[in-house]
Amino acid sequence: MQEGFSISYFWSQSFLRSRGFLWLLLICNLLGTIYGYIWYWNQMVDTIAESPIWYVLFVPDSPTASLFFTLSLIYLLAEHNPEWKPSKLSQAIRGFIDAFALITSFKYGIWAVTMIWMGAWQGVPVGGEGWMLTASHLAMAVEALLFARWYTHRLAAIILVAIWTFSNDFMDYERGVFPRLPRELWDNLGQIQLFTICLSIIGIVIAAVFLVRRKNR
Repeated sequence: MQEGFSISYFWSQSFLRSRGFLWLLLICNLLGTIYGYIWYWNQMVDTIAESPIWYVLFVPDSPTASLFFTLSLIYLLAEHNPEWKPSKLSQAIRGFIDAFALITSFKYGIWAVTMIWMGAWQGVPVGGEGWMLTASHLAMAVEALLFARWYTHRLAAIILVAIWTFSNDFMDYERGVFPRLPRELWDNLGQIQLFTICLSIIGIVIAAVFLVRRKNR
């Protein structure tokens, strides 16, 4: 082992923002996003058939979060190009993407893991898919927090994402487009709704904290 090597290297800027690791994350998140939309496909089709078509925008929670995290990685990769000079519009779009990626990846990463194991506690088999979803959704939350220090969002972006996030919570639990849950959890919808809203608030606060820290550097 090289002298001076530390485990902390694996969450350092040198490692996390290296071109190779960013490409690896981008590919993994893109594949996860595609898998997520496939997982939600039947619910999306049913929603379009049974509800106003725009309801479908609020159905695929986790894959939309991972999609925005993937887009945020594209911006980080672009920074490796010394000739890349983003316009003010591009910077504003990036800020929104960064805020969306941070808030929703943290929120739905924690939410999905909690639902899987809340179901398991009530007798729902976890199985191989459950373990895979646990690992992938934990990774969603962790990677968002790891990269948040390099995000560029401003207050306006946080406000816009907060509006979307609370609107999504309203659509999920007041209009019934929440992710399909095992029957064992149907009696807990009130608690799940409260838990989801709390995660929204925590995600928004986290984004605000990173904004303040960036401004105070």
